[in-house]
Amino acid sequence: MWEFPLTCSSDSNGSEASEETEISVNIGGVKHILYGDVLNRYPETRLAELVNRATDSTHEDLCALCDDYDDLKREFYFDRDPEASEETEISVNIGGVKHILYGDVLNRYPETRLAELVNRATDSTHEDLCALCDDYDDLKREFYFDRDPEAFKCILELYYYGEIHMKRGICPMRFMKEMDYWGIDAEYLDECCISSLNEVQTELAEIAEKVKTILDDLEDDVRVTRGQKCQAFLWKLMEKPESSLASRVIAVVSFAFILLSSVVMCVGTIPELQVQDAQGNLVEHPALESIETACIIWFTLEYILRFLSSSNQLRFVFSFMNIIDFLAIMPFYVVLILTHLGTAIMELANVQQAVQALRIMRIARIFKLARHSAGLQTLTFALKSSLKELGLLLMYMSVGIFLFSALGYTLEQSHPETMFTSIPQSFWWAVITMTTVGYGDIYPKTTLGRCNAAVSFLCGVIAIALPIHPIINNFVIVYSKQRVLETAAKHEIELMALRAKEEAQGCMEAGRTASAGSSSVWDSAAVSASQSDTYIPLLGDPTNVSKSQPAHKCQNN
Repeated sequence: MWEFPLTCSSDSNGSEASEETEISVNIGGVKHILYGDVLNRYPETRLAELVNRATDSTHEDLCALCDDYDDLKREFYFDRDPEASEETEISVNIGGVKHILYGDVLNRYPETRLAELVNRATDSTHEDLCALCDDYDDLKREFYFDRDPEAFKCILELYYYGEIHMKRGICPMRFMKEMDYWGIDAEYLDECCISSLNEVQTELAEIAEKVKTILDDLEDDVRVTRGQKCQAFLWKLMEKPESSLASRVIAVVSFAFILLSSVVMCVGTIPELQVQDAQGNLVEHPALESIETACIIWFTLEYILRFLSSSNQLRFVFSFMNIIDFLAIMPFYVVLILTHLGTAIMELANVQQAVQALRIMRIARIFKLARHSAGLQTLTFALKSSLKELGLLLMYMSVGIFLFSALGYTLEQSHPETMFTSIPQSFWWAVITMTTVGYGDIYPKTTLGRCNAAVSFLCGVIAIALPIHPIINNFVIVYSKQRVLETAAKHEIELMALRAKEEAQGCMEAGRTASAGSSSVWDSAAVSASQSDTYIPLLGDPTNVSKSQPAHKCQNN
C-alpha cells in the first residue's frame, strides 16, 4: 500500500518539499499530521507523492492516491489498519537471548512464522499467540521460543540480507528443522550451504540404509514360510560374516581357498615342478591339479549356495562381483570339456591353445579377495570417485607421449645407428621415459635427442604428480567416510535399542503391558518403533524398517 522499497534513497525532488509543507491524513479514524520534508526523504513512497501533489492537483487526482479527500478540511482518508501504520515491534526471547524485531522488516516475507506473529500480536487472544510460540508473557509482551539462539541468528539474515548462511558447527539437518519451524523454504539458503546440506543428506541416507540392513537381519517375520526362512538363513550364512560364528568361519575358509588357488596357479608354472605328459609337453603336477580341483569344487559350491539363497537371482547373476566369481570357476569346466571331448572335434594344437587361453582367465579369482577385504572395496570406491583425475592423468600422458615420440623420431633421424625407426616404435620409448622407468633398450644418441629425453622425463614427473594428490585425498575421504558410516550406524542402533528399553521399562512401571513381554532389547519391532534424537530420512516411518510385527505400545488399563 505505502510502497516502501527495501533500499531507499534519501534524494529530494526539490519541488514543494523545499517548503515546510504539511498534510493531514486519517488512518482508520486516527488522525496524523505529516510534514513534507520528512516524507520526501523517501520520494518513491505513496505519502511522498501525496504531499508533493497536494497543492496543484485536482480532487480526482488526489482521490486516486487515497480512499477519500475532504476539500474543506484538506484531509486525506485511508481505510487502513491504524496499528499497521505505526512502527510495530515485538519482543522475542530465543533460548534466553532477547531480540527486538520490527514489523516492516518481518513483513518482507509474510509467509514466515515471525511475520504472522507480528501481524497477530495486537488483535489475538493469549491462546492464539501461544499457538505460534512456546509461551507468551502478557505483562512484558514477550514471546518465548525454546529454540537454538545461534541458529536463529542465521534465520534473521533472511529478513535483512535476503539469503541465509549456516554458521560453522551447526548441524545442517537440525538447521533445516529450524527453517521448517520458522516457515522458511530451503530455496533461501546460499549455494554453498545447499551443497553441504546435500552431502549430509546423502550420508544420512547411507547410514539409514545400513541401519535398515541391520534391523532386517535382527527381525523375525512370522509370516514367512519355512522355505523363506531357510533361504534367509543361508543368505546370512554366505553373505553376512558378522551375523554368526558359522558365517565368520565360512568367510575365513573361502578367503583361505582363494589364496591357496592363487598360490597353486603361480607355483604350477615353475618348470621344476612340472611333469611331462604322453606327448612330451610340460603340464602341472598331479598334486597341484588335485588342489586346484578341490578349490574349484569349493568355489562352485559357494556360488551355487549364494545363487539359491538370493532373493533376486537375476540381479545376482549380473552383479559385478558375481560375474568375477563365475569367471573364476568357468575356465576349469571349459578346459575339462575341451580336454575330454574337444580332441574329437578340433585338432590337438587348437585344443591346447584354447586351454592355455582359458587357464590365463584363472587370474580373475584374485579379485574374489575384494569380497572379503574392506580395504580393497574402499580402494575401488576411491578409484570410481577419481575417474576425472585419472582421465586427466591419461590425457597428460597421451599428449606427452605423442609429442616427445615424434620429436625423438625427428631428432634421431640424422644418426646412422638410430633406434627410432618409426613414430609408433618411439611410443614405447616415450612411455618408459615419461614414467621414469627407463629400461635402456631404446635410447637417443644425438645431443638434441638427449635434450628431448631430459625434457620428456621432467614433464612426465610433473604430469604424474599433479593428479596424484587428489586421488590420494579421495581415498582418504572414502576410507574415513566408510569408518564414520559404520560407527554412526552402530551408534544409531544402540540409541534405538536404549529407547526401546526405556519405553518398555516405563510401561512396566505404569502397570501396562507390552505386546511381547519377554522379548529382548534387540527385538526388531521394539527397536524399529523407537527413534533416536538423530533424524534419519529412511527411518522416519517405522514401516520402512520392519513390517513384520506391530510396534510395542503402552495401552491404558
